[in-house]
Amino acid sequence: MSFSPLPLGQRIPNSVHGVSCSLPTMRSVIGYEEKDPEITRHLTSGYPRFVQHPFLKAAAASLVRRAGLEQHEAWPVASARAAAQLKRWLAPVEGRILEHEGLWGVAFPALADTYARAKTWLQHTGALASTRATEDYLVRVGELAAPHPETLLTRDAEGVVRAYLRRAFSPATDADLFLANSGMNAIWAAFLAVSKLQAPRGRRVWVQFGWLYLDTIAILQKFSGGPGDYVAHTDVFDLAGLRQLFAKRGHEIAGVITEVPTNPLLQTPDLAAVHALCRDHGVVLIVDPTVSSPLAIDVLPQADIVVNSLTKYTASEGDVLFGACALRPGLEDAAELRARISEELEPVHPRDLARLAAQIGDTESVVRTTQASAARVVDFLRQHPRVRSVLWALEPQSREHYLRLARSPDAIGSMISFTVAGPLDAFYDRLRLPKGPSFGMKTTLICPFIYLAHYDLVTSETGCEHLARHGLSPDLLRLSVGCEPVESIIDALREALA
Repeated sequence: MSFSPLPLGQRIPNSVHGVSCSLPTMRSVIGYEEKDPEITRHLTSGYPRFVQHPFLKAAAASLVRRAGLEQHEAWPVASARAAAQLKRWLAPVEGRILEHEGLWGVAFPALADTYARAKTWLQHTGALASTRATEDYLVRVGELAAPHPETLLTRDAEGVVRAYLRRAFSPATDADLFLANSGMNAIWAAFLAVSKLQAPRGRRVWVQFGWLYLDTIAILQKFSGGPGDYVAHTDVFDLAGLRQLFAKRGHEIAGVITEVPTNPLLQTPDLAAVHALCRDHGVVLIVDPTVSSPLAIDVLPQADIVVNSLTKYTASEGDVLFGACALRPGLEDAAELRARISEELEPVHPRDLARLAAQIGDTESVVRTTQASAARVVDFLRQHPRVRSVLWALEPQSREHYLRLARSPDAIGSMISFTVAGPLDAFYDRLRLPKGPSFGMKTTLICPFIYLAHYDLVTSETGCEHLARHGLSPDLLRLSVGCEPVESIIDALREALA
């Protein structure tokens, strides 16, 4: 096959519920970040936690209209509890909780700042209503004729998904496996559960271990107890420094959150040593293995709670937001953590569950295919004279740590980060691969990740200095290798590098 350039704003995949969208040039990436109308008018949707989907917009308008709230806007949310939490977050701005035909939302005065604050909270917590939940609402109230057709597994969908989770997180049983409406909501629920468990013990400090995904960092920055209760220890290879921190403040630390490997530097810590340190000090270790998939690496024995975005690899068509939490069997405080996580998680929408169940059977073959192709792409990139750096799961500093967790020596995941010599836009604009956020799809995806995740840092001198201190180049590209013929992926890269 040969890749064809995708137009600006096209959903990836080309489905009404697609979680990514095409940003084919650096101008479109910058315009998206700066909310340039010439760019944003083409974006009918995007990653759902960042771009309000047309179904959510229509459902919000319907809720406001039916409540008679002129000059108000609204965000549809996943539950009554999420509505109450969002209302509290917006205070002192007066929010109003709405419910109609099974859909919850929060209305507020139509002010740009208030809308942005609501969006930010929902982005961090993953508590917004799903695109299918709002689509079904619009059908119920007669504003849509019918849901868009798609393949669903309606018979025992939860049983099918839980069977996968039992394989991925063996030997955890159903009692220790929890479904979430998104990977971000799984992280949020685990964070809240541990915070509430540890606070009565005088433990309010949270440690970020490694450079993590932006919303995970934001949760720690914004929702830890107070000034001094968030510690960013971004060097995953500095175990001595982490031990020094624990020696000084171990009695104050509630939890540590890390990714294995980290996103986008693909670094893996000595997880067994980190877990032993946490156990010795009564600290809960939360680990996110989403970058490579829990089918590629087995982290549960070296963690207390594992959080995972099932949007990646498991929903490999790229059209479902979903997540999961797993508790390590034998975990101290398991009973309380089970209760608290169940309480904090947002409910999953039945049709999202049925759609995930319809494609979850492909997960093992997707993981196997994408990681085999990723290895070949790494070989190509490392040998090309125009490629300056290549980061992957087996990069030298991480190799030994990663292989201790890998289910097989070739279980490397689909993600590669790299930089090229010369102007970023010249390479990116010329490249014919699909370009957009997300990863772990059957579709190959590439994006200038730092521009999309940390645009505020990319566009300031101090921000660029901050990135450099943490080993991040603004020009870093994150590539998620898909299931297309690997020769076609390499040919597209070779052409853009010529």
